[in-house]
Order: sequence, then structure tokens, then C-alpha cells
Amino acid sequence: MTGAKALVKSLEEEGVEIIFGIPGGVLLPVFDELHHSRIRKVLTRHEQGAAHAADGYARATGRVGVCMATSGPGATNLVTGIANAFMDSVPLVAITGQVATNLIGTDAFQEADTTGITMPIAKHNYLVKDPADIPDVVQEAFYIASTGRPGPVVIDVPVDVSRGELTYHRREHPALRGYKPTYKGHKKQIKLAAQAILRARNPVIYAGGGVITSNAAAELKRLAVDNGIFVTHTLMGKGAFPETHKLSLGMLGMHGTRCANYAMCETDLIIAVGARFDDRITGKLSEFAPKATVVHIDIDPAEIGKNVYAHIPIVGDAKQVLRDLNAAVKEIKAETEKPDRGEWNRLISEWKRKYPLAYDKSGGLKPQFVVEKIYEVTRGEAIICTEVGQNQMWAAQYYPMEKPRRFISSGGLGTMGFGFPAAIGAQLGKPDELVIDIAGDGSFQMTLQEMATAVLEGAPVKVAILNNGYLGMVRQWQQLFYGRTYSCSCLERERDCPDFVALAEAYGAKGLRVREPEEVEPALLEAMEADCPAVIDFRVEPEENVYPMVAPGAPLYDMIGDMLYPVEKIHPEKAEEPFL
Repeated sequence: MTGAKALVKSLEEEGVEIIFGIPGGVLLPVFDELHHSRIRKVLTRHEQGAAHAADGYARATGRVGVCMATSGPGATNLVTGIANAFMDSVPLVAITGQVATNLIGTDAFQEADTTGITMPIAKHNYLVKDPADIPDVVQEAFYIASTGRPGPVVIDVPVDVSRGELTYHRREHPALRGYKPTYKGHKKQIKLAAQAILRARNPVIYAGGGVITSNAAAELKRLAVDNGIFVTHTLMGKGAFPETHKLSLGMLGMHGTRCANYAMCETDLIIAVGARFDDRITGKLSEFAPKATVVHIDIDPAEIGKNVYAHIPIVGDAKQVLRDLNAAVKEIKAETEKPDRGEWNRLISEWKRKYPLAYDKSGGLKPQFVVEKIYEVTRGEAIICTEVGQNQMWAAQYYPMEKPRRFISSGGLGTMGFGFPAAIGAQLGKPDELVIDIAGDGSFQMTLQEMATAVLEGAPVKVAILNNGYLGMVRQWQQLFYGRTYSCSCLERERDCPDFVALAEAYGAKGLRVREPEEVEPALLEAMEADCPAVIDFRVEPEENVYPMVAPGAPLYDMIGDMLYPVEKIHPEKAEEPFL
């Protein structure tokens, strides 16, 4: 068979359901074979949209997402989506076309060094030079993308390779001698962690996206509930532990809850699971969790000790390690003297009571109110995708998640324009679910052409635009740190450029506009009842800010807030320093 046919057959053997992408000259042999395949072809309107849709599909379903683009600009347009998946550890296979092998390096028409460009932002990549290698390369790519710490793998296929011939042969298992992820944690380290948990007076579980990736939410909950340990989570870890549970502290970090951030300042034991201690979580690194012993559980040994010293490092899969940790704690619990955690529980309860998430409800339509209404109307059961910026943080703060794989957001790369195509991918992967993209007017305009994809593919995604007329998070930083010099952050909302309602209708979707609080719920219900994509333009207060906020480079206890956030100094030795 031809290389193109072998490529399509290999994708079918991997169980691929959907490919998101756009054809081009060097991919025509492949798309000709795809035309006869049972794999669903989703024609996006931009290659970046294809990568983000495959990413959203992967996060919602737990399966490998697949995207495809032609050589040169097609491949380079995938780069942002590949980098996004790499930063957030999302299993993705990106297949790119390439000029013929004899033209590589000659600056041929639509040539780009795809493997060179993607090397720093992919888990692995391949340039296929022999048609006979295609079955093995595809099998390896899916295995690498989905095992260990997941990530994107790029397969670059020259056009003469896809036209060449081979005798198809598929191995039973991929043969990768140098790639052996560690799944089972070291028994001695797990026992040390169990002993530390049972000795700690002020323990906190710090859950990251790795908990969701490894499907370890049940094991995490058991560890927390059986031992009365409070849980905080990252943006990527949202849904790893039920946020309405009494042991939940909510999200921590730059826009985390005061309770979570204060708890990290006072804890004597951090049990970090599938998290990487990034700068948005730690704040000023030298003052992060100064009293804590750190247990760090992660499948990627490169993350352990990278930013924060791990006193008890455990390399392994979160699900397996937590299962063994629960067993170890149970085994030694009876013979271990229980510490008194009464004061810690009282302190946490006081922080929760004194510093809840809150906002000034007076004035016009508030974005926080919109998110609260979305939660209320959907009963917390929607799959929520977000763009990046203020809309993302308000969604994280005011839409509590009970289950994993229902909050899809760009964490590490912070990619504006991610949410809408990701929502399309999630919707096609989970067709029976309600999928809502909580968007900003700036982010949505970066990939809004994918409305055509949503309409034509029958993906009834609902888009809630928190339209404040600004690049909101940029404007907030300009207000707080640059004397309200709003340089290039105003989007001229009052000139209706664009008119989002008319734009939605032009694509064949439903468009709605909301200006008053009492209009929010009826508009949401109308959008949800529509059997097509819907866009709601919520005209929210233009200068509303996301609070609490830890300024860049500040320690977690030093949070900026307004009158609704009274500040409590938890480090008496720093009492002479003013609080913002």
C-alpha cells in the first residue's frame, strides 16, 4: 500500500475517532485516503484552531487528540497549540505534511523545518524518510504521547513518503528501549510520606493537573477525607477534589483564595501531587511555605526539586502512588500517635469565614455575577472551557467543580484564543454534554472564525463573553502598576466593533446581548435551549478587577484587595511592613 494509506490505517488501528485540520498540497495523498476512512474529518478554519480543538478533545475525553496541517505555514500555525499542549501535559499527535525529501533544505515552496521548530515544545518528534517506517512511527507516537507525563508528538511526513509504497506490518507493542516511565513509587519513600502525614499538625494537599491526567481523583479524595487533610488545587487541578467539600480550600496562587494562600504560609506539611510549583502558585519563591516539609509526587523526575526542595520525593504515577500511600497510612495509623489538629481546623474555618470570595454587587452587570449564574443555571454540571485573562480567573473562582475533566483552560502557556476551539473539541468528544466557553472579548476575537466549524459540525457550544471592552487582565495590571495608562488595551466596545450578536447570526448561530443583571438567567436559558452554537454578549463593568491578587514577585501572604478583603497579618514579625 502507499504511505498515505498506511498512515490512515495506522491511525485507525490506534482508535482515532476525529482528526482536526486543514489540507494542503503536500497532504493531498493523505486526505485522499482519509476521504474513504471511518475517521471523522473536522475542517477547522485555522490550523491553530485545529490544535486547540484536538487539545480540548483530549482533555475532555482522556484520549489522544489528533490534528493535521500542511507544510510551511500550516505547520507553523500549529505551533502555538503544540506549545500549549506541551506546557499543560496534554496527549496530542500533530501530523504535518512536508516537501519531498529531495527538496528538504532547499527553501522549497511552503517548506519549514517543522521538526527543528517543534523540538523544544514537543515531547518528541519524527521526520519520516521511509514509507516502511510509518506504522512503527505512528504506534510509537501515540504511545509516547499518552504514557508517562503526556505531551504532544509531531510526525512530519514528506509528500514523496506518503506516495511511496510499503508492505504494511504493525508490531504488537512499540519497541522503545530508552523510554521507560516510572509508574510505581518507591516503597521506602511512600512509607516516609505516610509517617509524615500522620505526624503533621497542619498538613495541606496541593493537587495539580497530574491528578486529573492519571485519573487519581478518587484516591486523592480518600487520602484527604480519611485523614482530615485540607486540599488546595492549581488551575490545572480544578476538579481533582470537589470544591464544595468542607476540606476544600479552593485554588491557590496569584488569584487564589486568601484561605488557600494563608494555609500554604502556615502549613507544616505539603503533599504535592502532580503539580510543578510554578511561579503563579508560589509567588516569591524564597518565602513560599517556610515552615513546610514537602512531599512531592510526580511522574516526571525532572519536576521534583526543580523549583521547591522536596524533602520526600516520590517518582511515579499519581494514581498508583496515592493508592499505595493510602494503604501505607492505613497500615501504620494504629501504631502512630495522632497529633492535635484542632487549632489548625479552627484557623482554617476562621479564614474561610472571614475571607470568602466576594465582590461589590452594586453598580452595573458584574462578571462574577454572570459566572455565578452560569453555575446556578447549569447546576455545576457543564463542561467549562475558558479563554485566558480575567474571564479565566473569574471562571476558576466562581464556578466550583465537583469532578475532573470538566474545566478546560490554558494554564502554562496562557494562550488567548484557546477556549473556543477547545470547547468545540470537547463538545465533539462529549456530544451529550453541555459545553460552555467563558470568554473575554479580546480572547474570543483571536479564534472566532471557528464559529463556522462549530455551526457546520453541529457542535452546539455556548459562548459567554464577559465583554468589558478591554484586554482585561492587561488593563488591570496597567491600573495597578502603571498609573492607569491604558496603552493599547482598550477594545472600543462602545463602537460595537464587532457586533458579537450580528457576527454570531452571520455564521448561523444564535446571538444574544445582556446589559442588566435580571437579563442574565433568561438569556442563559434561551442559549441552552438552542440546538445550535450560541453567543451571549454580556456587557459587564469595564473596570472590574480580579481579587484577591498576589502581585508578581510578592509572597503569598501579601495580597492586594479592595474594601471587601480585610487583610490579616499572619506573620507578626513583618508587622512593620505595610499591606497593600
